[in-house]
Amino acid sequence: MIDLNRYRREWLRSPRADLLSGLVVALALIPEAIAFSIIAGVDPKVGLYASFSIAVITAIFGGRPAMISAATAATAVLMGTLVREHGLDYLLAATILAGVIQIAAGALNLGQIMRFVSKSVMTGFVNALAILIFLAQLPELDPRHVPMLTYPLVALALAIIYLFPRLNRTIPSPLVAILVLSALTIGLGLTEVHTVADMGALPDQLPSFLIPNVPLTFETLRIILPYSVAVAVVGLLESLMTQQIVDEMTDTSSDRQQECYGQGIANFATGFIGGMAGCAMIGQSVINVRSGGRGRLSTFFAGIMLLVFCVILGDLVGRIPMPALVAIMIMVSVGTFSWSSLGALRTQPRSSSVVMLATVAFVVLTHNLAIGVLVGVLLSGIFFAGKIARLTEITSRLDTAHGLRTYFVKGQIFFASVEDFNRAFDFREPLERVVIDLTHAHIWDISSVAALDRAMAKFRANGTEVKLVGLNAASETIIEKLSEDAPATGH
Repeated sequence: MIDLNRYRREWLRSPRADLLSGLVVALALIPEAIAFSIIAGVDPKVGLYASFSIAVITAIFGGRPAMISAATAATAVLMGTLVREHGLDYLLAATILAGVIQIAAGALNLGQIMRFVSKSVMTGFVNALAILIFLAQLPELDPRHVPMLTYPLVALALAIIYLFPRLNRTIPSPLVAILVLSALTIGLGLTEVHTVADMGALPDQLPSFLIPNVPLTFETLRIILPYSVAVAVVGLLESLMTQQIVDEMTDTSSDRQQECYGQGIANFATGFIGGMAGCAMIGQSVINVRSGGRGRLSTFFAGIMLLVFCVILGDLVGRIPMPALVAIMIMVSVGTFSWSSLGALRTQPRSSSVVMLATVAFVVLTHNLAIGVLVGVLLSGIFFAGKIARLTEITSRLDTAHGLRTYFVKGQIFFASVEDFNRAFDFREPLERVVIDLTHAHIWDISSVAALDRAMAKFRANGTEVKLVGLNAASETIIEKLSEDAPATGH
């Protein structure tokens, strides 16, 4: 249930700062939306319309105020093959279906999977995206393709971005950098400097409602479903991780389930105005927060101004020099990277360092967020299981008068600890009775039940009576369900 008072505060908490930060984000979104359209193999207006639509809709329905969602590289790279083989209409249909899948994920509250993403994976994710953001600027810094004047302009923009806040913190310094460099290049006639217009043509009309021209058949579903699932999963993963980062940056909490709904509604609606799928953008979200954006108004205004800049002020916006936007993205890259994590490599557990570095490596090498995060989560799980398995302890006490040995099991018995569990028993020892005391242990899975069955079977094969004691209710239940030979138990 939405708290209307809180929702109202999320819109009106800092309107002036939100409007200014939204303005900066809108300008920075234009070249990125064009670039992502090129990656997907579609006209620039597809990415620009998507960025407008997704930003506006997630501002209204999303769960994280001040987070910027738009067309992204993470989703664009997944669509290229579909566009090449089947065309734009299938991309739009896949975008709509991806939205439906994300809405279903919200209904199932799948946003809670973020609880299984460790701090090391989050740090790796942030560092990898910082590296990718910087690498994305290199084409605009390549001396073979840009004039030498680019470098002093980028340096000037960076100086403004970092030094202007010492004079005035009311106006976002990235906006000042854009205005100053635009005035310089236009006023001095520096036509050789790359501009936004060099990235691609801006649309000159508003988006209109359309229905993708695809046959409503199972064959169409077979074609688009794999792409839709991939886009939905990657989009939600990046959005939920960016949401957590913005939570930390602003020291506030947000609603993961609502964000799933917001992303799904945005993608569903975007497909009907000719836009491609998108998700949250960590780079633009960092720009927004660092420029003072805190409320939903900042995201909403960014989307509206993006459309205004393209349709109404296209000629003027097209003359913005790329060095200004490159400098802003470098600032984002530097600010996003967790520099403290480098020093922590010497002090934190080696397993944490391996998880963080593996996440960075796989995201950067594959340019696929899902693969990198999946590798990080798997490694975290493996290291955690190994650590818990090492905490398992088995001791024993012999009662020679009664030919009885009691084994005391302490810890978690599961697939990673069953090998040590099996080695702890001496099956050749001549005994009348064996008691396995599980008072301080817990049986978790079929592997541990099978190991227990095997131990008891070996004791019985040697003529030794075996008894289990101390089982908690959960362990007793799983043994009754999974044991091939329900053992004798006692309390």
